[in-house]
Amino acid sequence: MVDEDAPAPYVPTKAAPAPVLLRHSPFNIGFFGALGALIAIFLTEQLLSISSVLVLLVMSMFLAIGLNPTVEFFMRRGLRRGLSVLLVLVVVISVLALFVVAIAPVISEQIAAITRNAPGWLDDLESNAQVQQLDAKYDVIAKARDYIQNGDFGERVFGGALGVGLKVLSAVANSLIVIVLMIYFLASLPSIKHAGYSLAPASKRPRVSELGDKIIRSTGAYVAGAFLVALCAGLSTLIFSFIVGLGDYAFALAFVVGLFSLIPVVGAFVSGALMTLLALTVSPTVALVALIYYVAYQQVESYLIYPRIMKKSVDIPGSVTVVAALVGGSLMGIVGALLAVPVAAALLLLHREVVLTRQDAR
Repeated sequence: MVDEDAPAPYVPTKAAPAPVLLRHSPFNIGFFGALGALIAIFLTEQLLSISSVLVLLVMSMFLAIGLNPTVEFFMRRGLRRGLSVLLVLVVVISVLALFVVAIAPVISEQIAAITRNAPGWLDDLESNAQVQQLDAKYDVIAKARDYIQNGDFGERVFGGALGVGLKVLSAVANSLIVIVLMIYFLASLPSIKHAGYSLAPASKRPRVSELGDKIIRSTGAYVAGAFLVALCAGLSTLIFSFIVGLGDYAFALAFVVGLFSLIPVVGAFVSGALMTLLALTVSPTVALVALIYYVAYQQVESYLIYPRIMKKSVDIPGSVTVVAALVGGSLMGIVGALLAVPVAAALLLLHREVVLTRQDAR
């Protein structure tokens, strides 16, 4: 029997939660937003501080990928990768040493001769009627002569003798760093690829490996093809310079033209202008012949040499090449212009193989 007068049993109740700060309050949003912005600014500054090191790393990897097809060529002949890498490096270093010993002094002497003779060329230009009209309006000749003949020109450009020494030392040190890193990347490229592909999920790893190998092969073929195109440009310029009477500057001109040929789009205009200006020191007729020759050679290179060499490496429209070279040059200078074309080709490959494939499957 239940006693109705007995008090009801005590049932504990949950205490009301203490008031907390709303997660989406303006304070929280502002605080964490400002904190994220500060962290982003700090990381950006740190990244910019090591930008020179990153450029050396990218150049080293770029050269290693460019030499990798040659290494794989020897591997297909039965050599181990270590011996193949050693053989390729011996050949590359031998060619560089031969260039430094045999060609570099001649190029340096010819560049010095161009610098010495430049004031005299300005005097010769003053006798031209059209140049006299331009000089009367803008005082071009006097400004150019003062700029070249000024005694502190080298000091303003390089910071004096100490600045020249430091720049030479820095260039040598950077070259050694690039060579050492290139050797490391070239020897350990398979393990680097394996480590990079391992970051992808196991189900997509074969597809990622396939695309990555395609990009690496196309980049390597592009690097090798670019050097072949530059070699053709340099040799043709060397022969033409001896024919038209520019033999005193033939090696320097061929070296500069070959070097600028590595830079898409922009290099052709700079090389053509330099060749025409040097030919103008001989006579206006030679300058006109040089201009016609260079325009004709660019057509041969663009429609015959370049397509035949690059047809198996990069599949990229000409307009994309121009835009990529301009964007890469504005971001990273000459190095950016060199890397722009293979990077654009890689992005187009990913677009065709991944994005368009998914779109077509829907």
